[in-house]
Amino acid sequence: MSLVTEVVVPRYGIAWYPWAVQYFFLIALSYTSLWVAAPGIILGKQHWLATSRLALLACVSTTLVAPVALLADLHQPLRFWHFYAHPTLWSWMSLGSFLLPLHLVATVLLAWLAWRPALKSRAQSNDGWFSRIAGWIAWGDWQVSRKVMVLVGLAALATSVGMMVYTGAEVAIVKGRPLWHTAWLPFMFVATGTIGVCGLILLLNRISGMRSPDTNRQMLGILAGACVAAGFIALTWFLDGANAVSGSVAAALDSVDQSAAWRSTAVEGGIAGVLLAVLAFVARRGPTRRKLFGWVLGLLALHVAWMFRWVVLMNVQTVARNSAGFHDYHVAFGSYGITGIIGIFGLWLTALLVIELFVPWREASLDPQRDAPANTTPAADAPTSSASVSAASPVSPASGVRHG
Repeated sequence: MSLVTEVVVPRYGIAWYPWAVQYFFLIALSYTSLWVAAPGIILGKQHWLATSRLALLACVSTTLVAPVALLADLHQPLRFWHFYAHPTLWSWMSLGSFLLPLHLVATVLLAWLAWRPALKSRAQSNDGWFSRIAGWIAWGDWQVSRKVMVLVGLAALATSVGMMVYTGAEVAIVKGRPLWHTAWLPFMFVATGTIGVCGLILLLNRISGMRSPDTNRQMLGILAGACVAAGFIALTWFLDGANAVSGSVAAALDSVDQSAAWRSTAVEGGIAGVLLAVLAFVARRGPTRRKLFGWVLGLLALHVAWMFRWVVLMNVQTVARNSAGFHDYHVAFGSYGITGIIGIFGLWLTALLVIELFVPWREASLDPQRDAPANTTPAADAPTSSASVSAASPVSPASGVRHG
């Protein structure tokens, strides 16, 4: 007589939707782009000026849009005030609800101080409504000392480090998911975020018309280093679990060992990462190759950064916690799926276009005490680059098209 035991387990829905992927992706671009902008804004490195302009544009636009994706992922966005009415300071999510507004304010304030001289210069020009709006945004003709801007920049950097720690820890702290519960995950978030922001700045450098060779060279250098760091973290992460050094990593590998989908995902991710690293090293060997691979590297880097977060935050949730096997997940078309993903991208693009329309960011000297556009009279000891020359060219505030 044979006994058959049938176990019935309900299918649990996922807790985090693609909104979470968008938030973790944008906030990683936000804090890493601020780090890239720091040499030009805080340290005053003239050879980093063009890169800092583009990085600051990326930082402000992603910082403005990221909280929208987070609110949407709360399922009941209007209840966000519960975080502040009932704080639980032992929760990383609760700490993040306080860190995010601070990061947003510090970043926007830093950008405003960096853009004020260019805004004041436009306000004095005869450019109709654009001059008037620039005057409103500049908010007067008063001066700000360099020390104040440095202090605001350091405060923004402090909040960015807080965002880095909180976004990594809030996922890695979840013990119910072995694929999340590892100390390697926060480091991988930072490495892939750096890869993504290098790709974004490479694309903005071309799309904006700046086409700074200094920016291409600097971003390719950082991109190559970030790819090496990500590869080292991924290899150490795998060996940690394969040798059963870490219980959570070993359990994570065991949970996906029989999944063909996870094996294909690992292969695809490995190929994309290796290809990105090889192209980054090849492109660094000359300006012609930088131009040739610029678009490809930018899009591929953004793909790698975004897909890593999709795998971690979405695919991991398909691994059943209360039974064996996997749950199927198909991306819906509505706001909790494709429409939401496209919508957040469209919102980021809108923020970018609004800044492009009303803020002369290309002419920003990144120095609050300079009222003239950047690099019109470069210092004698500062190296002159093609980015500096292009920044001095007049730009139409409405269209961003160069004249002359």
